[in-house]
Amino acid sequence: MGVDIVPIPGTKRRQYLEENIAAEALKRDAAEIGALDEALAPGKIAGQRYGERGMAMVDR
Repeated sequence: MGVDIVPIPGTKRRQYLEENIAAEALKRDAAEIGALDEALAPGKIAGQRYGERGMAMVDR
């Protein structure tokens, strides 16, 4: 495996493990990586993680 592959803790089903493993075959060029870095930069993503109903369930 490459040095850029990390395990995803919490995968419980074989189907999801297989999907995660298959993702290794995806290749992105420098332009795609740059666009993703820009779109997902700290401070670019805003808003609550959960909707109103979900927030009511947090820390119950």
